[in-house]
Amino acid sequence: MNDVVFWVLGVLAVAAGVAVFRTDSMARATYALAVSFIAVGVQVVLLEQSYLGVVVILMMIMEMAIMAVFMVMYMGMNPALMPMSMVHSKRAALIVSVAAFLVLGAGALFVPWPTRPLDDVAGVTEAIGEAAMESKMLVMLAISPAMLTTIVAGVVLTHPRSRYDRFGDDLRGASRDAKQGGMR
Repeated sequence: MNDVVFWVLGVLAVAAGVAVFRTDSMARATYALAVSFIAVGVQVVLLEQSYLGVVVILMMIMEMAIMAVFMVMYMGMNPALMPMSMVHSKRAALIVSVAAFLVLGAGALFVPWPTRPLDDVAGVTEAIGEAAMESKMLVMLAISPAMLTTIVAGVVLTHPRSRYDRFGDDLRGASRDAKQGGMR
């Protein structure tokens, strides 16, 4: 059953990756990229590397959420409805992507992969987790609030009117727009 789920997730990851470049909006491309990486993250979990799989999933969910917030915040319109091309330099991109696919595919097929007994998996996962996070945990704890503050500040600074502008300082009175005789 794990093999079937793994291959279905592989097909989903590739299809979502293709959708990133076939869709005509930035928001749809963002969601397709998130689906692709989440499918890969679940595959990593199925390979009994739970820590890395969960990190990939959480990282992509947060990254795509932040990207969507910044798109709406700075673009000033609904990016899901605005058509655009996600591919630039199409000929060069096609040549590079086909070459990369062939090289990586050849490596996956022809490199003799080492075999390891399954009883060593827990130690490998712990070692990867320590190598990835041990020395950087303080940085992650400091950067997370800074990122959240940046998002909130960006939304506040780019919003043309606040609730105080609409309702006055006590938030109960008639809106200033109504007092001025119309909408701004």
